[in-house]
Amino acid sequence: MSGRFAGRVVVVTGSGRPRGLGQAILQRFAEEGATCVVSDVTSGGSGLASSSDAQAVVDDLKARGAEVIFQPCDVTQEDETEALVAATVAAFGRLDVMVNNAGIGFLMKPLLETSAADWDRVLGVNLKGAFLCTKAAARQFIAQGPGADGIAGRVINIASQAAKSGFPHMAPYTASKHGMVGLTRSNAVELGPQRITVNAVCPNHVTTGLGAEQNAYFSKLLGFDSVEAYLANMRAKNPLGRPGLGSDTAAACAWLASSDAVYVSGEALNVSGGEEMH
Repeated sequence: MSGRFAGRVVVVTGSGRPRGLGQAILQRFAEEGATCVVSDVTSGGSGLASSSDAQAVVDDLKARGAEVIFQPCDVTQEDETEALVAATVAAFGRLDVMVNNAGIGFLMKPLLETSAADWDRVLGVNLKGAFLCTKAAARQFIAQGPGADGIAGRVINIASQAAKSGFPHMAPYTASKHGMVGLTRSNAVELGPQRITVNAVCPNHVTTGLGAEQNAYFSKLLGFDSVEAYLANMRAKNPLGRPGLGSDTAAACAWLASSDAVYVSGEALNVSGGEEMH
């Protein structure tokens, strides 16, 4: 890997779980020389990172040669998102890339069993969190001004194939990811004059730790005899013959953060092996 991100500072929210998508994104940036900020809630419990999980991610990035800090952040709280950016700047003097990856993808219920509290919880993290983190990051980008490539900062929103298509038993999640694409487009128009690019990445299914919970749930819902049979069907319907990998999404993020993508903004980039084409 090149050092094309040497001197660049990257924050990835929801990155405190080993084998998670956030970790994969940071690994790619670390391997290309970036300074990394791991961020997550660390209360533990189902679907949540623990402090030991976050430390394992930090240790892995340090082993790859990156300078790293961990900053806890509940992305639903505006003061915590502002503190995340402030801590990043205090440690490293700048912020170059904000990846809004924090999300709830493990709450799966039929529509008629989904409560208002379920809806608020998912929308709060997945969509409000991206809104708040983008605000905090944009203020810092504007204060810094454009860099050598003419861009002051990049916002990359991790959306989903569910931002383009509907899925059963995931109404809040699907709505939040569709909303994230709208947020991406609106912010790209508004922040473009400030030399800030805003894009979304829309991966298909990635078997992270949380993805494994989805595999178990949907294999039963769709009537497969086993998770293995469900995954075999997933591979069969994909033009490239496999579900996504964390490294696929990470590669898209790295490209969007690079100088090759200075004229790309407002896009919702499918990373699905041809499974999603709009």
